[in-house]
This record gives sequence, structure tokens and C-alpha cells, in this order.
Amino acid sequence: QVQLVESGGGLVQAGGSLRLSCAASGRTFSSYAMGWFRQAPGKEREFVASISRSGGSTRYTDSVKGRFTISRDNAKNAVDLQMNSLRPEDTAVYYCAASQRVTLPTTSLSNYGYWGQGTQVTVSS
Repeated sequence: QVQLVESGGGLVQAGGSLRLSCAASGRTFSSYAMGWFRQAPGKEREFVASISRSGGSTRYTDSVKGRFTISRDNAKNAVDLQMNSLRPEDTAVYYCAASQRVTLPTTSLSNYGYWGQGTQVTVSS
């Protein structure tokens, strides 16, 4: 099993940047593909970005391509999400997730068996 703890959320003006971090417990972090999802009030949780076990492959939802970057450090059991050029519509609770079912990055929420508690990101206009 793996436990995930997110950090780095906060309030930022439109156009600004934030870096989210997810710390994972356990000694098998490299056996998990990792992802970031978000959920805005009244909306379903949606895929944002994912990264393969090795970190060599990534996927992004169209609305964040060119603005967000996912990365991981398997030696530190951590995955980050660098968010630039933030927009008010990026406001949501952001969740880190781990998948042991797949090797390559996956967009499907159902593939992820482990979730963090979430961190709030608020972008003001």
C-alpha cells in the first residue's frame, strides 16, 4: 500500500504559479503510475495529468497542456505538479493518486486505487 499527502495549494492571482507536491510513503513508489486530478465545487473529479512509473511518459488534459508540468522523483518518493499561467477555472481541490494497475500514465480515475486528502487551489481574477 501507499499513503499520499499533498501540499502546496493556496490562493494565487490569475497568471500566477503554484507548485503542488505529493509525498508518498512506502518503499515501492516506483511501482506506481501517478496522477493528479481536481474537483471543483458541484463538478465531478477530473483528470489533470499523469506520469509513468519511470517518469519517462506523461499525459495531460487539453486545458492544461503547455501550462502544467508533472514530474516525479522516485528516490524521494515524490510527484510534483508545476502550474503556470493559472486561470480562475483552475480553481479546485487537487488530488494526488497512485495506480499499481498500469505502467504507463492513465487518465482513467478508476485505475487509481490510492488517493491523497487533497489540497485547495484558488485562482482569483
